[in-house]
Amino acid sequence: MPENHATAKETKGASSVRTLLRLWPYLRPVRARWFAAGVVAVTASCLSLLIPLVLKWMVDGPVAERDPGGVWLGALYLLLLGVAEALLFGLRRWLVARPLTGVEAAMRADLYRHLQRLPVAFHDRWPSGQLLSRGTADLAMLRMFLTFPLMFIVVNGVTVVAGCAVLLAQDWLLGLILLVPVVPLIVICALFETKYALVARRAQDQVGDLTTVVEESVLGIRVVKGFGRHRAQAEAFRTLAVRLRGTELDKARLLAAIWAVIMTVPELAVGAALVLGTVRVADGAMSAGTLVAFLSTALALRWPVESIGFLLAMTQEAATATERYFEVLDEPVEEPACRPRAESVKAPGGGLRFDGVTFRYPDAPPGTDPVLARIDLHVRPGETMALVGATGSGKTTLTALVPRLHEVTAGRILLDGEDIATMERSRLRELVAVAFEEPTLFSASVGENVLMGAGGEADEGALRRALAVAQAGFVDGLPDGVRTQVGEQGLSLSGGQRQRLALARAVVGRPRFLVLDDPLSALDVHTEALVEAALRDVLRGTTALVVAHRPSTVQLADRVALLSGGRITAVGTHHELLRESAEYAWLMSGTEAEGGGSR
Repeated sequence: MPENHATAKETKGASSVRTLLRLWPYLRPVRARWFAAGVVAVTASCLSLLIPLVLKWMVDGPVAERDPGGVWLGALYLLLLGVAEALLFGLRRWLVARPLTGVEAAMRADLYRHLQRLPVAFHDRWPSGQLLSRGTADLAMLRMFLTFPLMFIVVNGVTVVAGCAVLLAQDWLLGLILLVPVVPLIVICALFETKYALVARRAQDQVGDLTTVVEESVLGIRVVKGFGRHRAQAEAFRTLAVRLRGTELDKARLLAAIWAVIMTVPELAVGAALVLGTVRVADGAMSAGTLVAFLSTALALRWPVESIGFLLAMTQEAATATERYFEVLDEPVEEPACRPRAESVKAPGGGLRFDGVTFRYPDAPPGTDPVLARIDLHVRPGETMALVGATGSGKTTLTALVPRLHEVTAGRILLDGEDIATMERSRLRELVAVAFEEPTLFSASVGENVLMGAGGEADEGALRRALAVAQAGFVDGLPDGVRTQVGEQGLSLSGGQRQRLALARAVVGRPRFLVLDDPLSALDVHTEALVEAALRDVLRGTTALVVAHRPSTVQLADRVALLSGGRITAVGTHHELLRESAEYAWLMSGTEAEGGGSR
């Protein structure tokens, strides 16, 4: 499969620390509890360093003096330290669990909110699976990192420093032996971090690709089954899964290598210290209790040292997840207005006007011709204008410019004399209602889907009127009527039923401007005739631009505009264009296949 925008992107040069610092605004509201949890965890870890000191006192004191009472007292001290350490770690988990779950929820809400504000061009470029993986797996990874690894990077760091101080205080010579491996370990960990960051990013991008394949296969299951393509889809999934498996194995190999080094080198140092310490005890240069305490302290530092590889790996994965998350949040949202209101001067005349409109897709290669070039068209107030053109002529693109799903490259679009580029999008989309050729329904009831066109504010009467206009009487035959859940994308309904509900959604709010992109293409001729008859009443009270392919739909319009090669080449009534335009007559003759929308 081709590389997409997300998977092709390489990891940036920013350090992991700088990347993770971008999470601070989300942590700020819970910083008190997070810092308190850090203090509790450091205290608990430092308590474990007191255990070797108690052992030293016991060996050099009660054990050497054969004092059972002192031994029992030392055992009590050890028990109390163990219980205190366990309670403090439990308190740490309680302190961070709830607030950091809230941090994850806040980040997910921000991501979803941002996605709703991003332009359509962004969603055209990004596979949905990549976005899903960022909102689910990546955020779950970040919550786990903030809850455990990030905390223990600090805790283990403090523990190692404090432990080294205790070791040097007990015996500086043995302490230096244990500190010898520090420099090579730092170098090895730096190399590991660089390599692991690249592999971690590749793995997370591949998870997004795999999610995309799964989502497309589920949503397109009827096509997959209808064409017997289940084996091909399974093979595509297997290829991506094998690729992801290989990347995960690369991660495992790197982690195994760093873990082997981190475990082996300190163990060699501890072994050397044990041999030297034993010799010194035999020579009388060190007490047995000091050696026991020294070795106990060294063993207490095993987990903080051995966890370095694991913590570095999780830190890199969290940094990659953070980078992927902010890649989406850094995308510019739709601006509320493209031009300052001060420059907005109402043009004379009302209705819908295209004034020198040119459009080129943002991702189009340099030097390519625009999709639309110098479009001049005026739909008068209360008029219905049919837009006719061959497949690929730019009809759908032109209609998408009216609600600003795309921004014009040049020129302007006016609604009742006001440039839409100066309008708030919320106000613009209250004025303009749309129905697309491919109807999209949501996992909600029939009524909720239709009332989306009125902001959910219309009453039952408006809902029933809209359903009547769209000839959607089939709703009453559904199990729960308008409360029937239509399922994901409304696939439990036929194409014609979905299209009628989409049309009802467009007219339910009685908009001033109506943009219909071939809204009747999936209807049979009898239902189409009934819908057209009902639409005539609706269209009398609105200014409408209707993409049409059938002569019957064209006859709904007062005038017709012919779009050819990205330009308006003729405007007139249906009968005038039949006489004056050979291309229009050819399109209406049925030679051009019906339903061919354009990008």
